[in-house]
Amino acid sequence: MDANPKQQTQGALSGLRVLDLSRILAGPSCTQLLGDLGADIIKIEKPGLGDDTRAWGPPYVTGVDGKPTAESAYYLCANRNKRSVAIDMSTDEGADTLRAMVPHFDIVVENFKVGGLAKYGLDYENLSADHPGLIYCSITGFGQTGPNASKPGYDILAQGFGGIMSLTGDPDGEPMKVGVGIADVVCGLYATTAILAALRHRDQTGQGQHIDLALADAQVSWLVNAGTNYLTSRNPQPRLGNQHPNIVPYQVFGTKDGHVIVAVGNDTQYTRFCDIVGRPDLATDKRFAKNVDRVAFRDILIPILAKEIAQHPKDWLVSEMETAKIPGGPINTLPEVFASDQVAARDMVVSVEDSHAFSGYVDLIGNPIKLSKTPITYRQAPPMCGAHTQEILTELFGSDFKIKGT
Repeated sequence: MDANPKQQTQGALSGLRVLDLSRILAGPSCTQLLGDLGADIIKIEKPGLGDDTRAWGPPYVTGVDGKPTAESAYYLCANRNKRSVAIDMSTDEGADTLRAMVPHFDIVVENFKVGGLAKYGLDYENLSADHPGLIYCSITGFGQTGPNASKPGYDILAQGFGGIMSLTGDPDGEPMKVGVGIADVVCGLYATTAILAALRHRDQTGQGQHIDLALADAQVSWLVNAGTNYLTSRNPQPRLGNQHPNIVPYQVFGTKDGHVIVAVGNDTQYTRFCDIVGRPDLATDKRFAKNVDRVAFRDILIPILAKEIAQHPKDWLVSEMETAKIPGGPINTLPEVFASDQVAARDMVVSVEDSHAFSGYVDLIGNPIKLSKTPITYRQAPPMCGAHTQEILTELFGSDFKIKGT
């Protein structure tokens, strides 16, 4: 899908303005989502450095001169639909300018350490005293309270603290993190949801509020059934590799020429699957006929199924499961994902104009939200650091406004 950065379709959040003081992934993914929905996102960055993730490469965007730019692919993933302003808040003039900007904004998103913005007068207590309608979202590693509040937080630390690594990986291997920064991303989604709820409250009361979000809390929250399994039984779930703690068979199996996912969700599907692999007897065996029994006897059943499945080509098996309406499918590589006709049909790759790129555009992952009346728009490629500084200062304060902290 080609996206025009000058497209002015009114989004669901059009008219809202967000002051983005966040960096890395959790905060930027939240503000990017708000931007995709139409909000005006102003990203504040340190002059000459910008968001930490700009340097998290390679790969980097290839510039018009054919050489790598300072914009990493990591930075691209969470910073479209934003305008960048370079201000050094550590200077008095920079901090003064940011405080002067706040009345023009509905929302502030920040991920500094607890209390880190108070010395600049940019904390919630200081700003809300003069701007009671301000919605202020703080994202930290462990939250504003508790014994770990002062500790720094990165995604892998949240995954470790929150238990997901103890559940992930081969049973005989080491604890394993998820392949992307999932604690960051989920925390960003929770932040977006909280901001929308706070906006609704403000619509009704005129009052803003402080939102306190922690990577570790977000991680614990999405332990979902593994967490409630423990809370119900007090038995910790062991690492099961690709197996499911409550459903069998629901995992990856090796085939004659690769791997497939088999996700049998009920006993009827299991019976049909046994027919496909030529073992209808496994559906009538009392040890395996019901899911509760298959879970109890998985150590016996799985090797039997694995032997049968290994005799068949993966494409044949996927086709047979689709015909029998049994959930299952391939395990795609990233080239296969982005070459998929399904991904193309859903506009999950978007090309956004970027005058700094050699090709004239950058390819980005599309937003999965499909709104019928207020569709997602892609108006701005991830900006260069400080690319809009004077533009924004002029919008807010007039053409003669200059600061030394830019």
